[in-house]
Amino acid sequence: MDKFTTLEGVAAPMRIINVDTDRIIPKQYLKTIKRTGLGQGLFSEMRYNDDGSENPDFVLNKPAYRQAKILVVGDNFGCGSSREHAPWALADFGIRCVISTSFADIFFNNCGKNGILAIVVSPEDLEKLFQDAERGANATLSIDLAGQTIKGPDGGTLHFEIDSGRKHNLLNGLDEIGLTLERATAIDSYEAKLAARGWA
Repeated sequence: MDKFTTLEGVAAPMRIINVDTDRIIPKQYLKTIKRTGLGQGLFSEMRYNDDGSENPDFVLNKPAYRQAKILVVGDNFGCGSSREHAPWALADFGIRCVISTSFADIFFNNCGKNGILAIVVSPEDLEKLFQDAERGANATLSIDLAGQTIKGPDGGTLHFEIDSGRKHNLLNGLDEIGLTLERATAIDSYEAKLAARGWA
């Protein structure tokens, strides 16, 4: 997966709580096991009207947010079923970072496995970020994973916490397979020892 080191981009505000994975990517898009092409279905029940036309009131359809790379969202984002298609759809749309006060555990872990940085902040800091994100075309945030900081459009900086293992994997672009391959030499050595003893 792609490394996540720094990110600068427009942040789109979604002041909605308890957005579940079915709202992120509805069930009709789950027929594929490909990670590409799902961006079109991202939030489709909110993005599109019944006739297939765009809902102009939905944040990602507004001109200022069409190229958003960051979402600032309400509490308990990603709740519901464990579908990994949800972070796939976010990534395919171009979202690399989601910021909230809380995430559903499985969704949170799936984000990390797919190169998306999910950041947990305090309610007070989330409100500041919502206010920044609501500035439209000027809603640019800068995120530095190594320094664990979020810088707002006026230069104000927030610090965030992250598990050291998750941070390492994102900085180095390592999913679970990549993490295993990092230890390939040790694994090969162990397998050779087993073979020498006739156990392999």
